Amino acid sequence: PDKIHSMGFDGGKMLTRVNLGDDGTVATLEACGRAVSELADRELVAMIEPFMSIRSGERIHNDLSPNAVMLSMAIASGLGHTSAYSWLKLPVVDDMERVMTATTLPTLLLGGDPTVAPDETYARWEKAVAQPGVLGLVVGRALLYPPDDDVASAVDIAVNLVHPYLR
Repeated sequence: PDKIHSMGFDGGKMLTRVNLGDDGTVATLEACGRAVSELADRELVAMIEPFMSIRSGERIHNDLSPNAVMLSMAIASGLGHTSAYSWLKLPVVDDMERVMTATTLPTLLLGGDPTVAPDETYARWEKAVAQPGVLGLVVGRALLYPPDDDVASAVDIAVNLVHPYLR
C-alpha cells in the first residue's frame, strides 16, 4: 500500500482465492486483510476479486456457482478492520439477483471468457448490471476480440449497458 499511495493511485486490487482445504489460504487471507486495512488507512480503495477455489489434481479452478460466489463475497467483506473503502470485482454468474443481495459493497463485474453468443453475453451483463450495488463492468476479451471483429460496436454495447441514458 505504501507504493500504491506514493504513486498516486486510487487503490489496489487483489485476486483472493479461498480454498478451504489449503493451509495456505490462511496466509492469503491474512495478507489480504492487512492490505485492505492499510489501503483504508490511506483512504484508498481495495478492489477485492474473491473466488472459492477447488484443487483437482495439479489444477485449481474457481467455483462459479451462486452459493460459492456469495460465500467468497462474505469472506471478502470481512477482510481488514473496515470495509469503508472495499469494492468487489465479481464474475457474472447464474442468479445474479440473489447473489447481489449478499453484499452492500460497491461491485464491478468481470466480463469473463465468452463461451456463448455475444447477444447472450450482453443479455447476462445487462441483467447483472441492473442489480443494486453493481456500478460497472471490467471486461477484456469479450470486447477486444468479438466474433465479428467489430470492437467499436462491442464497446458501444457495453457502454450502453452501464450508462443506458447515453442511448
